[in-house]
Amino acid sequence: MKTNHQKDIIIFDGECNLCNGVIGWLLKFAPTATFHFLPFQSPKGQELLRQYHRPTDQLDTVILINQTGIHTHSDGFLKIVAEIPKWKRVAALLGFIPRMLRDYVYKTASRNRLRWFGVSKSCTIHFG
Repeated sequence: MKTNHQKDIIIFDGECNLCNGVIGWLLKFAPTATFHFLPFQSPKGQELLRQYHRPTDQLDTVILINQTGIHTHSDGFLKIVAEIPKWKRVAALLGFIPRMLRDYVYKTASRNRLRWFGVSKSCTIHFG
């Protein structure tokens, strides 16, 4: 079992309704010791973005940081979903879709997420 220091880190947009919905889903279905969630707007989220040379003013992808490195776009999302036992097979099947196509769909949703799903006044995860 993973300890707090070994949890994979997920950086997400805490003001995005879609992102907050996905994080809420992960909180419900992912094994408890798997992920540590950080809104990119949080001080720790900003620190990690700088550390990994990512923009700090906006986020266009969920970011997974694990023992093998940093993962973004559809690859990052599939790695996250693969950590949920009931969804591991779905992630594996989606992994057969060429990355170029997966990323096209992911980036289209990312670009339009605030327009399609709206902006949240509060984040799923409390940060200070």
